[in-house]
Amino acid sequence: MNYLFFGTPDFSAHCLEVLLEHDFVPRAIVTNPDRPFGRKKILTPPPVKMTAMAWNRGAHDNDNNNHDKRSDADYDIAILQPEKIDGAFREKLREFEPDLFIVFAYNKILRQETLDIPAKGVIGVHPSFLPEYRGPSPFQTALLDGEIKTGVTLYLLDPGIDSGPVVAVSNPVAIAPEDNFTSLAFKLADAGANLLVQTLPGFLAGEIKPKPQDESRATYTKKFHTEDGFVEESDLAAAEQGDSKKSKIIFNKIRAFTPEPGAWTIRSGKRLKLLEAKIENGALRLMTTQEEGQKAKSHGQ
Repeated sequence: MNYLFFGTPDFSAHCLEVLLEHDFVPRAIVTNPDRPFGRKKILTPPPVKMTAMAWNRGAHDNDNNNHDKRSDADYDIAILQPEKIDGAFREKLREFEPDLFIVFAYNKILRQETLDIPAKGVIGVHPSFLPEYRGPSPFQTALLDGEIKTGVTLYLLDPGIDSGPVVAVSNPVAIAPEDNFTSLAFKLADAGANLLVQTLPGFLAGEIKPKPQDESRATYTKKFHTEDGFVEESDLAAAEQGDSKKSKIIFNKIRAFTPEPGAWTIRSGKRLKLLEAKIENGALRLMTTQEEGQKAKSHGQ
């Protein structure tokens, strides 16, 4: 299978790792350029690039004493990091003569000229049961809404917002009370990767007919910003004193917005990050917080 993988963050890299472990090796990965990271602004490659580099140099062979057939393979995954998808870059993509693009958490818009390049189209990996939770923050919004399950949809990209025909859907993925953005992201990356492994052979063989989405059921999410994570000090105090409704709202906000963009309040005139919490008998109990300029502080079990 001649495919290119588009993605950037940790959970997208995890999906790629699972595909590689099943011998679904892309000709190239397309990811964001290296960016400065941390207080020292060290130029850092995105996780998807790091995964491709590790496989190219055989670093994965040492993981868990892995000595299967992959240990003798010669990997040469091309690494592409465009600032923008323009005409010149599309020509580079055409040089691979791809059957398929797979896109999971790649934050650039792919216009029709790009979608037309692979012979079999472009499969998006979307972490919700489409048409519900379309847009940039599907599982983050599911956490915010207090959902107890979600899933993954494979669909063919079109110029709309996650509106293309559905190729396959995963089994439901449970959302545990202790799940936050990071843990749920990796659960869904696992589900998406395994669904790809199960689905791609039949799709490429023409055995799967994509089905249109039911537009009447479509719901949309938005990109969250710092201000979305703000919690009124009075609401937090009420939740800690046993207001079960406010407790649930704030608890879900902490789960959804940790680590980014962060849940926070102003207490004693200082910004306080709310990093971890739980609900006991209807009352919110803060487990980990971080006062501005200080290290994170644990408040016990």
